[in-house]
Amino acid sequence: MTLCYEDIEVGTPIPTLVKPPIKREQLVKYAGASGDFNPLHYDDEFAEKAGLGVIAQGMLIMGFVAQAICNWIPQKNLRYFKARFVGMTRPNDSITVSGNVVRKTDKENGGVITCEIAAKDQNSEVKISGLFEAVLPKRGGRK
Repeated sequence: MTLCYEDIEVGTPIPTLVKPPIKREQLVKYAGASGDFNPLHYDDEFAEKAGLGVIAQGMLIMGFVAQAICNWIPQKNLRYFKARFVGMTRPNDSITVSGNVVRKTDKENGGVITCEIAAKDQNSEVKISGLFEAVLPKRGGRK
């Protein structure tokens, strides 16, 4: 079933995405896929010397946010996505992505929804906050 502009109201929640705890293996695999081989993401000794400890790649967490958006809104409908990195994610953190619709704008070519979204860990600490806009079709064949 296609999600239509009329199906959405301000305050409508985005379906929540819950990711399992981040494991070191996932960080290494992501490093290989992304080319981000910074030792902060896998080497305890290096990360401790840097004063941080091992942290997950920020783009991995942003990928979770994008996954949550595109699980709900087809990627072709996404018009704008802005994210701000707020906190560091550590191995064994579980990330939950959630958000809600904050504005609706009726346009001739479809309805635009604006949504806030955030990725938080198991302690509700925000890791990424963001905003996205998508154009949804209108019922009755009108865009």
